[in-house]
Amino acid sequence: MPTLRGNCHCGNIEVAFTTALAPEQLRLRACACSFCRRHGARTTSDPKGHVEIIVHSERELSRHRFGLRTADFLICRRCGVYVGAVIAIGGNWYATLNVNTLDSEQSLGQEAMTVSYEEESASQRVLRRQSHWTPATINVASLPPS
Repeated sequence: MPTLRGNCHCGNIEVAFTTALAPEQLRLRACACSFCRRHGARTTSDPKGHVEIIVHSERELSRHRFGLRTADFLICRRCGVYVGAVIAIGGNWYATLNVNTLDSEQSLGQEAMTVSYEEESASQRVLRRQSHWTPATINVASLPPS
C-alpha cells in the first residue's frame, strides 16, 4: 500500500496517508461550504486506509469547529495552512485530508467533485464521516517547558 506524505507549509503538521488506491484513483471532494471554498481545499479519504497526523507544536495548532461542531479542522497557526479535519467516534479517530498539502499533489490532478453537506443533521454527518473518512492516529509532540 503506498503512503502519501505531506505537511503544512512550515512543517508543524505532517501527514502520512496509507491507501491501497493509486493517487489518481482517489475521489477528490470540493466542499461547497465557505470555509473549504476560501481555503481552496480539495479533500479525500479512504475508509480502508490509515492516516497518521503528527503535530510538532500543539501551541501552533488551531482546532477550528464551526457549523454543527462535529469535527476539528486542523489549521497551522504559524503558516495558516488547513491540513484536514478529524473526528473522534467511540474512541477512534477518523480524518479527511486536504490533498493540496500532500507532496504528491501533482499526481492528484483529477477534478474534485463539488459536494454540499448543509442538509445533514449532526447524527447523519457523524455517521457519514465514520463510514467514509480514513481511520487515523494523531500524535502530538510534548511541549517544552516555557
